[in-house]
Amino acid sequence: MPTIRLPNTPSQSIKKRLEPVVKAAFSRQEFHQCNMRDIAKKAGVGYGTIYKYYGSKEKILFTFVDEWLGELAGRIIDHLQGLEEIKEKLRKAFWVQLDYYERNPDLGRIILMTIPLTTWMADQTFVQKKMTDTFLEVFREGQGNDSLNPNVPASIMLDMMLAMVGRAFTMWIYRGQKQRLSGQANLLFNLIWKAIST
Repeated sequence: MPTIRLPNTPSQSIKKRLEPVVKAAFSRQEFHQCNMRDIAKKAGVGYGTIYKYYGSKEKILFTFVDEWLGELAGRIIDHLQGLEEIKEKLRKAFWVQLDYYERNPDLGRIILMTIPLTTWMADQTFVQKKMTDTFLEVFREGQGNDSLNPNVPASIMLDMMLAMVGRAFTMWIYRGQKQRLSGQANLLFNLIWKAIST
């Protein structure tokens, strides 16, 4: 069955050519050094075509970031299946994030180090509703069954976990990736758990 493409959206062929070029460009250079003409040339896609579908380098980056984080959210949801204890759900969700960025360091560099946050926050892709809702649901479940501190808003718990992931990745890169990033998961998660559990 052929893929149905919405109006004003690029074909899968165009996206397939663009994705590795976008990933390489934004993970190896500062954001302001990347430009759409270079991306178009390296991907073998006309500049006018890219401009038609994306309009700016911010939009092309945020579109792919949204897809990559959607993939991560899907992995987290899959890994939570069958787990009942809140602690194990959160430990697994934390591990999945570190494992994902360890396996995809270019994506980690873009999402956690390169992307201009002020600009991204103005874009609708910043919300990451699927991932955010998944975490908040687990946090609220934990507060409901007295596993987690009811006095700490679930949004603050989420901020703490995501901040720990970001810092762990950044320092892993800085220190030369000598050990597995996911190898720190239990140690770091236990610190988070002590801060949020009852």
